Amino acid sequence: MATIKVKQIKSRIGAPVDQKKTLLSLGLRKLSQIVEVEDTPSIRGMIRKVHHLVEVVK
Repeated sequence: MATIKVKQIKSRIGAPVDQKKTLLSLGLRKLSQIVEVEDTPSIRGMIRKVHHLVEVVK
């Protein structure tokens, strides 16, 4: 399966609890951290939910 790299670019401070949990589900715990996750529709939905806090790195 294909993978994508996701980087947290903004702080989770002040974000709603559900968005904080979504970042944890993606494996993002620190600012500027990059994780490699599988490219599935559910992961894409999580990224869309916190699109203002993360970016997809090539």
